[in-house]
Parts: sequence; structure tokens; C-alpha cells
Amino acid sequence: MQLEPLMTYRADLKPPVEVGAGPFGTRTIFDVTGGSAEGPRVRGKLLASGGDWLLVDDAGVGRLDVRGTLETDDGARIYIHYHGVLELNEAVLNAVAKGESTDYGDTYFMTQPRFETGDSRYAWLNRVVAVAEGRLLPNAVEYRVYRVGNG
Repeated sequence: MQLEPLMTYRADLKPPVEVGAGPFGTRTIFDVTGGSAEGPRVRGKLLASGGDWLLVDDAGVGRLDVRGTLETDDGARIYIHYHGVLELNEAVLNAVAKGESTDYGDTYFMTQPRFETGDSRYAWLNRVVAVAEGRLLPNAVEYRVYRVGNG
């Protein structure tokens, strides 16, 4: 098995909407306002049509539930959906409090993006198994996304 770079993408976010503590944890919603994607075969912008419905448990572990739409530079639309885990450790909490960034590897921030498109030029994405590592930026998140290959 090998990991092949697929893209790096950034999602710009509105200030969070705090739903509060519920039966499954504390829910916070982050709406996407835009962003960008850069990769060897995929380049474009994130549309302002998605978000993250983050659920944080009592141990400080965030469960991501993200949906978004990527519009490629050549006009294709690609739906992105993923779940993931973000450990809200000291590095994350300090960065959020100060409005700063984290680096890749500062915490466990992993996702499993799934892609859907009806555009034949990008149909290969419908068959990709991907993994991604995230980091926080001021009012944004950024992911390095990899295609899982069979070597």
C-alpha cells in the first residue's frame, strides 16, 4: 500500500455556530464560505455550500461530519463528504484561543474524504479511497489529501 498526493485544500469558515451540549456531545457548526484546492490532477475552488457539523465528546475528541462542493478550474463539480477525528489537545486549544495556526502533526486530525461527480473527466475520483491530515488556520482548515494506492 502507498499514499499518493492527491491535493491540498483549504476551506474558509464563518465564525462557528454553537448549538451546545446535547445527548451525544457538544455540537458546533462551521459553515464554509469558500476556499481552494491544488493538486496534480485537481485544481479549483470550494463553493460556499458546505460545512462541518462537529461533535465534541467529554474527552475533548471532535468527530467531524463535513460536506462540501469543489468546482474545478475547468468547470466540473465534485461533492466531498468525510468523517474524521480531531483531538482537541493543548496545541489546538492554544491556537484557537490566540487565532493562530497549527502545524500538521500537532494533533491527531485525520479524515477519510469520499468524492462524487457526474463529470466524466473526473469519474476516476468516484473510485478513489482517500485519507487526509488536517491542520487549523485562522478562520479556516487545510488538508493534505492522499489517494491510497496498491503500490
